[in-house]
Amino acid sequence: MPAALLLGLSLGLGAGLSPGPLLTLVITATLERGFGAGLRVALAPFVTDLPIILATLLFLNSLPDVAVVGLTLAGGLFVLYLGVETVRSAPNATLVTDSSLGSQQDLWKGALVNMLSPHPWLFWLTVGGPLVLQLGQRSLVSAGLFLAGFYGLLVGSKIFVAWAIASGRRYLSERWYRRLLVLAGLALIALGLLLAYQAVSGLPR
Repeated sequence: MPAALLLGLSLGLGAGLSPGPLLTLVITATLERGFGAGLRVALAPFVTDLPIILATLLFLNSLPDVAVVGLTLAGGLFVLYLGVETVRSAPNATLVTDSSLGSQQDLWKGALVNMLSPHPWLFWLTVGGPLVLQLGQRSLVSAGLFLAGFYGLLVGSKIFVAWAIASGRRYLSERWYRRLLVLAGLALIALGLLLAYQAVSGLPR
């Protein structure tokens, strides 16, 4: 297996399964509306990451710190909002079997979370961007293999999580379903607060 592909697969798996706003949203959407909803959220990086990659490759060494701080704060506030809404809706939530509901909303909500989250931006600024530039200097094929492996497992691992949750969803009682929604919402709130704290602590004093 080419080294560039193996490197992309390794980083993609780690990034795909690491806790973060998008993975939590995949879990929440799957609990609420089934595998289809979780799948659409998991596909969000295909919508958002191309401009992120292009921006970080073009401005890798010129992006001011204040831009990262502002991005982190906006992402944290949005994730916090999603968490509060999830907790508020949990007491009256019911298990929905039609996963086609809200298809566009699921995808674009996931895209917005991913775009506002600092994680993909910081990854491409500090790890992905330099690697792509380095591999691209050797061979465009190597850079392409890295990207294919990375996104194959970044998105694929989230799809697997959605499938695993959806498979066990049929055994959920409505009471436990609501409890899990509260836990997912609290996880989003915690992530939002953490992102906002990171932004505020990064402000100059």
